[in-house]
Amino acid sequence: MSAFSLTGRHALVTGASSGLGRHFAKVLAAAGATVTVGARREAALAETVESIGVQAQSVRMDVTDASSVAQAFAAAEARFGPVTVLINNAGVTITKAALDVAESEWASVIDTNLKGAWLVAQHAAQRMIHHSVPGSVVNIASILGLRVSGGVAPYAISKAGVVQMTKSLALEWARHRIRVNALAPGYIETELNDAFFGSDAGKALIRRIPQRRLGEAKELDGPLLLLASEAGSYMTGSIVAVDGGHLVSGL
Repeated sequence: MSAFSLTGRHALVTGASSGLGRHFAKVLAAAGATVTVGARREAALAETVESIGVQAQSVRMDVTDASSVAQAFAAAEARFGPVTVLINNAGVTITKAALDVAESEWASVIDTNLKGAWLVAQHAAQRMIHHSVPGSVVNIASILGLRVSGGVAPYAISKAGVVQMTKSLALEWARHRIRVNALAPGYIETELNDAFFGSDAGKALIRRIPQRRLGEAKELDGPLLLLASEAGSYMTGSIVAVDGGHLVSGL
């Protein structure tokens, strides 16, 4: 069996109603995991489950609400048993100058991206410890948590928090056989950003990426499986950037 296999593992993916979350769920299922997908949009979650098949199920989850998170984990366990792989993916952003960000907009981004990631990771670890099972937590960070860009201050701040949270939890939970790592994607081509990257500003940004191109979702698959599976068994507290060299581009 491949070290990257997830056969016999139960993976939970948050923010899996669309985009990268849905993609990650399919990748984990293809590697052999049973998969629970969580988000607030139940109809969209049903589409994700349908695209995977019988080894997937959905649970409604608002990551900003501790009671919703607890109920979602209980529902996930009822069918597939304890969650042993968590992909902490739920996230939102706002594109606006920092001076113009309203308090409610700040709260929305921080609550989802940072508080939400914290609550889900905490519940996952508590249940892993309760069931005496080892586990892997993969937080989806961003290169914007390591290097900033204009117009996305709350998002960059939240993802910087996710990076430090990853390291803190890795330190505390290693004794419980729980690994905590983060995947930090760069600019990945999706349907949501097609219009921007077709604009002059988007093309200028692409030229600043050393590989001179956007990433594809499939280029996250290997790093994701490395962190989720036994292939990465001696990795914890690591931040894995997948960004075409953007973080090492010249100033």
